[in-house]
Amino acid sequence: MPHQAVVLALLSAALFGVSTPAAKALLGAIDPIVLAGLLYCGAGLGIALLRRIGHSLLVVRAGPPEVPLQRADIPWLAGAVAAGGVIGPVLLMAGLARSEAATASLLLTLEGVATALMAWFIFHENFDRRIALGMACLVAGAAVLAWSGQPAHSGLLGPLAIIGACAAWGLDNNLTRKVSLADPLQIVEFKGLIAGPVNVALGLLAGGGLPGFSAVLLAGIVGFLGYGLSLALFVIALRHLGAARTGAYFSTAPFIGAIAAAVFLREPVTVQLVIAGLLMAAGVWLHLTEEHEHVHVHQPMEHSHPHVHDVHHQHAHGPDDPPGEPHTHRHCHERLVHRHRHVPDMHHTHRHEEARTRERGGAPD
Repeated sequence: MPHQAVVLALLSAALFGVSTPAAKALLGAIDPIVLAGLLYCGAGLGIALLRRIGHSLLVVRAGPPEVPLQRADIPWLAGAVAAGGVIGPVLLMAGLARSEAATASLLLTLEGVATALMAWFIFHENFDRRIALGMACLVAGAAVLAWSGQPAHSGLLGPLAIIGACAAWGLDNNLTRKVSLADPLQIVEFKGLIAGPVNVALGLLAGGGLPGFSAVLLAGIVGFLGYGLSLALFVIALRHLGAARTGAYFSTAPFIGAIAAAVFLREPVTVQLVIAGLLMAAGVWLHLTEEHEHVHVHQPMEHSHPHVHDVHHQHAHGPDDPPGEPHTHRHCHERLVHRHRHVPDMHHTHRHEEARTRERGGAPD
């Protein structure tokens, strides 16, 4: 599944990257904060409709049913909506109003850095030098792509607001990872239908106005594809890769957007674009070829999600549990100590201090 999750993360980045030029084209007709709200509204409404039509339109074949959000998920989801759906966009718009475009573009590459740093040092996802170097290559590629000359000094308030937006989105990514075993479409529906109207209201209070029907419709379509479907795929990737690695793959979004502009808008392929592509390809290769293996401990836990009876899912079935595989039901994980290649998915959230101690044959800290 990790390689399939990588494809989903890159597809998520592609949808978001391609949507960026479309969203920029709408800025001339729509107030920026109102536009942010309409994009989220499009995501929420579109995904709400998709949930009711069925998951088969999102994936190649229908899989087992997803698990709805639980009461315990609400604090994590509320934090993600507040940070990434409201605070992030408002800070970004405030920063853009006070910063040069080149400065803003370079600073926005910090979202991937913020996601990784929080995942590593606050939420304790594992990483090594190879993964850190791969992340650095991806961010460097995004910075090269964003560079458009010497950024002008425009005071500290604008850049600080943009850095704050990146931090808010980094927190959003890590909080969303906490609920990523739940139905990704339901997660996106909630985020869109809450953040969208809030941002539209904030834009109207700040003096913006609602555009005409055609502009609203276009913004909704862009939001559904570039924010709704993109975020649903991002959540699935979070489930299997962790926040830092998923955020790293998502950092390719500006490169994919630039390629789309070159293909569809016939913009020139520059040396800058080639260098950015090589750096990002190196970063993706470093992540894809990761070989992370050590003795680790799975602590007892109980949860529900789609699964097959692999080495991590050896449990008995009751008479009411579904037959066939993959399937979804509540199940228990017993304590397990073993060694194999893994990534920090939702079943591998162990601390490395314990793993290294066990590798040496001692008692965990």
